[in-house]
Amino acid sequence: MDTNTAVYNSEIKVFLNHVYEFQKGVRRMILYTTAKKNCPFMLQRLESRNIDYIIQPAGPNNINLFFGRKECIQAIRCIVTRPLNKLSPEEDFILGTMLGYDLCAQCERFCKRKAELSRQSA
Repeated sequence: MDTNTAVYNSEIKVFLNHVYEFQKGVRRMILYTTAKKNCPFMLQRLESRNIDYIIQPAGPNNINLFFGRKECIQAIRCIVTRPLNKLSPEEDFILGTMLGYDLCAQCERFCKRKAELSRQSA
């Protein structure tokens, strides 16, 4: 997709809003799941703005694109070493907290996942 294209698809528009929020300091890190076809445009935009990122496969046609502050992306490289649905409850909690998700909701999710693991191992 050409950067001069006047009409962007909805996924690109959401991505551009995330970049804007990052550059304005509203967010320090973003996780965006999108179609692989959007990847070249998105990576060009991030690279042209010196924004650190990491890509993770998310199925046959999608990717998870993490981008943000360098130190956050370095931590993601250590934590997210497999598909997101395979993360431990602890890793999932850390990731959600880093992404700025509601802390109480993350605590509830963590406790639910730990309880499920306990039931499975019993």
